[in-house]
Amino acid sequence: MEVNKELDTRGLNCPLPILKAKKALADMSSGQTLKVVATDPGSVRDFQAFARQTGNELVDQQTEGQEFIHWLRRR
Repeated sequence: MEVNKELDTRGLNCPLPILKAKKALADMSSGQTLKVVATDPGSVRDFQAFARQTGNELVDQQTEGQEFIHWLRRR
């Protein structure tokens, strides 16, 4: 998957990963992909809700050890 921008939100708790992702997506073009790496377990549920509410596509989510990785496609 081509990633246009990567965001490191390790160590940040809700709602900061979502707020940083929202800001990053605002600077991206439609169809571009944002990868967000987080350590907050709540981010899995938060990014699902964020995608539903904003219309951005949640392409994938993975857990690797203590990290939660989210891929979002800008609407």
